[in-house]
Amino acid sequence: MQTTQSILVVGSGAFGVAAALELARRGQRVTLMDPGPIPHPKAASTDISKVIRMDYGSDQLYTSMMEDALLTWDQWNHEWGEPPYHEDGFLLLTQNKMQPGGLEHDSFEALEKRGYGPLRLTADILKSKYPAWNPAKYADGYFNSRGGWAESGRVVQHLAKDAVAAGVDVRENLSVVQLCDESGRVSGVIASDGRRYSADVVVLAMGAWSPLLSRSLAGVIVYVAQPVFHFRPRNPDLFRGSHFPVWSADMSKTGWYGFPANKDGIVKVANHGPGRDAHPDDDRTTTPEEEVKFRDFLKQSLPSLYDAPIAASKTCFYADSWDGDFYIDHDPELTGLVYATGGSGHAFKFIPVLGKIVADVVEHKQNPYSSRFAWRPRGSEIPSDQARWRGDSH
Repeated sequence: MQTTQSILVVGSGAFGVAAALELARRGQRVTLMDPGPIPHPKAASTDISKVIRMDYGSDQLYTSMMEDALLTWDQWNHEWGEPPYHEDGFLLLTQNKMQPGGLEHDSFEALEKRGYGPLRLTADILKSKYPAWNPAKYADGYFNSRGGWAESGRVVQHLAKDAVAAGVDVRENLSVVQLCDESGRVSGVIASDGRRYSADVVVLAMGAWSPLLSRSLAGVIVYVAQPVFHFRPRNPDLFRGSHFPVWSADMSKTGWYGFPANKDGIVKVANHGPGRDAHPDDDRTTTPEEEVKFRDFLKQSLPSLYDAPIAASKTCFYADSWDGDFYIDHDPELTGLVYATGGSGHAFKFIPVLGKIVADVVEHKQNPYSSRFAWRPRGSEIPSDQARWRGDSH
C-alpha cells in the first residue's frame, strides 16, 4: 500500500501541472506553487500552439511514448467539449532526398512499419497539395496524418482546474527563494512571502528557472532563448486547412517549423537552433537580426508570407538538457528532491504521460519510460543535428 506523503510541486508548466494532478488523483497531499498566475505568462508551455507529432526518427522510445500520449489527446478531445488537440497532420520537408540516418527518412520508415501510411512527397505533390510552399526549394519529405497541434495555454489552464478539483492546494504568485536542505535532505522551501513550506517531497518543475535553484541541475541543463514570430498574412486561407498543416522544413538541419493560421489568421513560425544567451527573467522581445533571419527563410520557402506584417513576436526559453532528454528523477545527493524538467523544446506534446512518469518516480514505482530520463552526469556532446530532432514546441 502506497504511503501518503505531502508533496510540493514547484512550477505549473507541462511537467508541474501534470505531476500535481496525477499525484493528487493517487491520494497524495499536493501543493502546487508558481511565481505567477497559472498559466504563467513566461512559461514555455503558455502559448497559442505546440506541435503534436510522433516523428522521432529511429528513436523508438519517443515514438512509443507519443503513441500512448495520442490516446489521451484523443480522449481529451472527446471529453473536453471544445477539443484542445487539432489533428491537421504534420508535413516534413527536406531540401535533398531523404537519406538513412536522417530524421525524415527514419521517421518515415518507422511510421510505415507501425502501419500509419505516411504520404511520400514529390515536387509535383508539394506544388499541387501545398501551394504556399516553394516546390523548387524542397525535393522530398512526407505527410503524416497522425499529428497536428494543441492549444497549449488552454491545456495547462484546464489541467490546473482539474488539479484544484482533485484537491491540489494551488498557490499562485509565490516564488521559491531557496530549498530547505537539512543535512542532505530537502524538507521544503522558503518562499517569496518569507514563509517556510514543509513537504516530504519537493518536485522541482521550473523549466528554464530550474538550474537557478539547483546546483546539481546547473551542470546538466542550460536555459536558451529561442525566437518566435507571429505573422498576419494578407490571405490567411492560403495558410490553413488541409493544404497548410503543421510543418517542419529540414528541421534537423535548419530548425525551422511552424503552424497553420489560427482562427485570427495568425501564422506562427519558430526556429529551434542554437538560440542565444539570456536570462529567463530578461525582457522577452526579439531582435532585429532575428526578424531578418526569419524573413530570409520565408522569402525562400514561403514567399507569400515573406512580407506579411508581424502580429507579435517573443522570446521563449528552453530548459535544454545536455543530451536533449528530460530529467525526471530523484536528486543524486539530496533526499526528498525530485526533478521534472529539461524539456529541451519538445516536452509539451507528452503532457498526457508526463504526470504518470513523474508520479511513478516520486513513489518509486516502475515506469516503462522513466529509465530514459533518470539522473545522469553530463557526458560528451551529442551531434547538433540529433539535438534538433527533438525541439519543436514553441
